[in-house]
Amino acid sequence: MGQLRLSGGARLPPDAPGAPASPPLLPPPGRRRLLALLLFAMLALWLCVLYSCAARACASAAPGLLLLRGSAPPARRAHNPAALSKLLLLRAPGSKGQLSPEQENNDEDDDEDDDGGNNNSNGGAAADSPLSPISSFLNGSGTKRLPQAVIIGVKKGGTRALLEFLRVHPDVRAVGAEPHFFDRNYERGLTWYRAQAWLCCADGNIRPGCWWNSDCSRRTKDLMPRTLDGQITMEKTPSYFVTKEAPARISAMSKGTKLIVVVRDPVTRAISDYTQTLSKKPDIPTFESLTFKNRTTGLIDTSWSAIQIGIYAKHLENWLLYFPIGQILFVSGERLISDPAGELGRVQDFLGLKRIITDKHFYFNKTKGFPCLKKAEGSSKPHCLGKTKGRTHPNIDQEVVQRLREFYRPFNMKFYQMTGHDFGWD
Repeated sequence: MGQLRLSGGARLPPDAPGAPASPPLLPPPGRRRLLALLLFAMLALWLCVLYSCAARACASAAPGLLLLRGSAPPARRAHNPAALSKLLLLRAPGSKGQLSPEQENNDEDDDEDDDGGNNNSNGGAAADSPLSPISSFLNGSGTKRLPQAVIIGVKKGGTRALLEFLRVHPDVRAVGAEPHFFDRNYERGLTWYRAQAWLCCADGNIRPGCWWNSDCSRRTKDLMPRTLDGQITMEKTPSYFVTKEAPARISAMSKGTKLIVVVRDPVTRAISDYTQTLSKKPDIPTFESLTFKNRTTGLIDTSWSAIQIGIYAKHLENWLLYFPIGQILFVSGERLISDPAGELGRVQDFLGLKRIITDKHFYFNKTKGFPCLKKAEGSSKPHCLGKTKGRTHPNIDQEVVQRLREFYRPFNMKFYQMTGHDFGWD
């Protein structure tokens, strides 16, 4: 064996020239089946990862594949494959002589379900937090862009509700947290603003001081979202409206930036502002004592931020030095409650978006007294804003309320003239 017989009885060794090649060695049938199964499994895995970018089906079938940052759930729309992996950033609980100016200007940053938070950060730590390859793949599509639209105010006007409603739209990518770039972090530069990430604490929430808090993990959350062609990047920081430098800074970023201001009856807004502060500092003076410089003379203390924010006409004058009135949309905080779909229709038109958010997206929660989403972004469940929304206001002396209405009336009238809209507060 092992030799070839030639004519005449001679034999050739198997490696002799002219000898036919031996048949290739093949793995046994059992091993071939195993290799085929492994190849099929790898193909199925990659297909699942690819499809999970466009729909939540794979995410629900194989949640172990989604090695996403922190505990924030992936938010994807099955009806719009182009809207890739919106991440809902989690946030944390984040007055006259009672709180610092930055604390006073934090809009609704104490709400458990809000995506806001302080951003007084020491940015170098983020570099130590590399993302997993799958996470980078899922979230790497699109481009980080500077915002084309900014909700600039006002505090306690309804900015969080507006932002959450807008995030339902597939062509809106919104920053969940309040970046406070144009009032607190401008010196870091636009490159930082566009590319920044936040460290997250161990429980997945963003906390004030989280950058240097030793209790925080080394994970990060992107702040500025990635967008595809045709999508709009947005952010909201209500303190911009009352920040003197903000108009010039936003104009320097882009003169074409669209601005949205949610306004509310300034008296009700001031009481709501005080109520939020009271929930944090129960020992602060009464609303009545903070309102007046001298109650006997009835002189209003306009240095108190709760009062000062509501002088909308004064703040708007500063913005009109840099932006035409047609580039600013004024949303009624009252109508945002009574007719959310109507106000969202105006906002979608202003942003050049198709009217996708309609009445069918809302229901009225009688317990909270606010409209809620039937299906929030990336979820099939109803969603209402947190328990800190709709706090019960303290009883305020009606004489004080009436005096405030008299104080605000001329400012309101001027504001109506400037905007061309009567908000009906008087």
